Order: sequence, then C-alpha cells, then structure tokens
Amino acid sequence: MGRGPSIEGRKNAEDAKRAKVFTKLIREITVATRAGVADPAANPRLRAAVDKALSANMTKDTIERAIKRGSGAEGSGEELRYEGYGPGGVAMIIECFTDNPTRTVADVRHALTRHGGNLGTSGSVAFQFNRCGELTFATGGDEAAEEKVLEAALEAGADDVVNEHGESTVICAPENFEAVQQALADAGLESLHAGVGMRANNRVAVPDDVLEPLNDLLDRLDALDDVSEVYHNALLPADG
Repeated sequence: MGRGPSIEGRKNAEDAKRAKVFTKLIREITVATRAGVADPAANPRLRAAVDKALSANMTKDTIERAIKRGSGAEGSGEELRYEGYGPGGVAMIIECFTDNPTRTVADVRHALTRHGGNLGTSGSVAFQFNRCGELTFATGGDEAAEEKVLEAALEAGADDVVNEHGESTVICAPENFEAVQQALADAGLESLHAGVGMRANNRVAVPDDVLEPLNDLLDRLDALDDVSEVYHNALLPADG
C-alpha cells in the first residue's frame, strides 16, 4: 500500500502556492501605484489591490515595499500589454509589469507559439474586449440572494448583473467601480472577487482538442513572473 504525500510535502506545496499568489498581488500593487499615486486613499485602484492583499494575509511591511517599488523608491519597471491568439484562434490580452521588456516579450511569444498561438500587433484583439469593473458574489443559485445583489447593484449605478454557476457578477463602468463596491458592501454583501479588468464582449466555444493546449498555455502564462493578468474570450467548460 503506497504512502500518501508527507506533511512536509503538503506544506511545501501550500507554501509554493501561497508564494505564487503573493507574487501576483505584489505585482498588482506595484502596477496600481505606478498608474496613479502611492497613497491608497487617493488611488482607488491601489486601494483595491491593497484590500485584496490584506484579505490574503499579506503583511503590511510587504505591501509597503510593493508600493515603494511602484513609486520608484525601490527600482522601476513598466506596464505593458500584449495582444495575440491562443490555440483555436482564442483572442488574448496579456498584461505585464517588467523591468526587462525584451525578456518579457520573448517569454510571452515563446509561450504562445509553443501552444499553437501567436503574438499579434497592438489593437489586433483589443476591440473584442471592454474595460470594466467586476464584482463577484456567491449566491448559490438562490433567487432571493440573486435579487438582493441585483437590487443593490442597480441602485448603485451598475450596468448589469450576470447570474451563472451559483455566482452573481456585477458589471460596471471603471469610473463607477469604487462607488458600486462601497454600495454593495454597505448592503452587507461580501465579494469573492472585485477589480477592474478586461471583459470579452462575446465568449466563443472551443473544440475539445483545443481545451488541453489552451489550459496549458494559460497555466504557462500565469507562471511567468512578469505576467500580471491574462484575459481571453474562450468559453471554457467551467464557464458554461
């Protein structure tokens, strides 16, 4: 009878997973600082990133160092966006933060081509996405819970609410995100995820033979240190 993973092995795996999450959160704080000011009170995007980091139990010292890095006090970098296609022609937007653009574009291009995709030119797929605020709530398919989210969202000035897979996603204009987020919090609703990003105008189903290379590509891009976010228009099984 084989032995299962050791306690040490499980702990190491959890530590690695946590470190990966922290890396992404630190990058998000850094980018948000560079996009605005280093004061969360005056920078809604930074405040949202800090709140997310605190929810993940990141220490205040780590958050402050990330803010300093973004302000240029601890090195510099730049925010870049790449557009391209994954396997099956899936449209993709890849947002990065890097101190070495040459390395980053090479890594992104390699990941795409290795999985049957290719890097496109600026504007080649962006028209298929809109920048918007999104807040997701666990409603469990309960109509009363969904109605509560809908009423609070519309009252706050949100544009739409999408109910699927036991979750309600509130969609709003980027400039209204902070107000909508606060109104929903005041209504006693706690979000699973909240942020401003790119949302595909229409999602497309992909053939079964594309699913594996597409998921492998998404995992590969997520593993790249310079990649902050990846958006795509594929309708994956978990999405629909």
